[in-house]
Amino acid sequence: MVFSSLIFIFAFLTTLMVLYFIVPKKFRMLVLFIYSFAFYGWGEPLFIIIMIISILSAYGLGFLIAKYREKDIKKARIYLAVSLCINLAFLIFFKYTNFFISNISAIPIFANLETLGWLKLPIGISFYTFQIMSYSIDLYRGDCRLQKSFIAFGTYVTLYPQLIAGPIVRYKDIDDQLTYREENRDKFAEGAGRFVAGIAKKILIADSMAAVVRYYNFSLDFQVTTLGAWLLIIAFTFQIYFDFSGYSDMAIGLGKMIGFEFLENFNYPYISKSITEFWRRWHISLSTWFKEYVYIPLGGNRKGFGKQIRNIAVVWLLTGFWHGASWNFLIWGGYFGVILILEKLFMLKVLSKIPSFFSHLYALFLVVIGWLIFYFTDLSAGFACFKAMFGIGVDAFATKTNLYDLLRFLPILVIGAVASTPYPKRLFDKAREKVAAFAYAVPVIMGCVLLICVAYMVNYTYSPFLYTRF
Repeated sequence: MVFSSLIFIFAFLTTLMVLYFIVPKKFRMLVLFIYSFAFYGWGEPLFIIIMIISILSAYGLGFLIAKYREKDIKKARIYLAVSLCINLAFLIFFKYTNFFISNISAIPIFANLETLGWLKLPIGISFYTFQIMSYSIDLYRGDCRLQKSFIAFGTYVTLYPQLIAGPIVRYKDIDDQLTYREENRDKFAEGAGRFVAGIAKKILIADSMAAVVRYYNFSLDFQVTTLGAWLLIIAFTFQIYFDFSGYSDMAIGLGKMIGFEFLENFNYPYISKSITEFWRRWHISLSTWFKEYVYIPLGGNRKGFGKQIRNIAVVWLLTGFWHGASWNFLIWGGYFGVILILEKLFMLKVLSKIPSFFSHLYALFLVVIGWLIFYFTDLSAGFACFKAMFGIGVDAFATKTNLYDLLRFLPILVIGAVASTPYPKRLFDKAREKVAAFAYAVPVIMGCVLLICVAYMVNYTYSPFLYTRF
């Protein structure tokens, strides 16, 4: 089940909200727990078993970690390691087994090894595994209290708004909200508006960009042109942003409707003037997770510049591998790791001295190349597209069809470019602040946007969010 579907909006969400607000407050967490499991199990109910084992192990071991963290730190560390290993074992087995087998089978003596055709990746396992690990680590560090309620802990892991594709919620950031959170009409309205904004990003912009990507990905197979290659990658650059930030907006909005406050996951990354700035604005919850639980424990920047470079390299190889069991993701992580190291060494100083227009172009160009690496799991196809972007190995710079398509797709590309900046939101906020009547128009505007999105969904083919596969 995806947020951008009729069955979610008119069946799942509607019944959940009605039931959630009519039951006594003490039963609301139970309602969320049951509905979140139903949401997750809608497509693949068998994967609920994996999730339950993960939840039970972390919940049970949490009592032992809390018991010994003050009086026997070595025992607490052992129970922490067991909890982390159990959850990582599921992630590694389901996500990376076939990757390892396929690479080992390239060695002649292991040529008879075959991948496990029956093995499927549980939806959202990368996200909920990191959330479970967050609880165990936060508890071991003393950054949160032991969660004695199984329903509350299970709800933290399975909470449907951010279960499938984040934001990755650290336990210490939501600990108090599991016990008490404020629910009121204003927060519900604000959350509903944020949900509508997210669904508009997904359906009206991201899926339109996806159509351009599919079209030009196919056209690269029979007539490679420089313009076609650039249209493909630029469209994907907008698609992945509006798809993923749209999901995050919906998740934050849905959480706010029931009183939860999730941290922001995106902050207009395409206005960045360096790659360092870009990664402070893109998928903030993942960057924060790796910083908090990998980079700082390795020593961060406290043990000399050489070890800081090592720590950055480790984090970015892990970041790439977290995204998928494919060489292009490892290369993608290494690519950004190298750039970030170079910026630490000298590039940030250079960028601070040149006009911001050029530093912005620098960042955008490197981000676009990064998305090319990210998009093509077939490395040879990715390299062919990269060469085509610079006029190498192409049939022509552009065909008449390309030029026609450029004019045809130009409006949505311009909309994507403008919508990826903070200016539309600033204009919207200023109008609401300065024009008293505009406040009354906001619900009408949101209602109209939702109706347009629903109209698209009526004839909608299944269009999952890109990050659900991770």
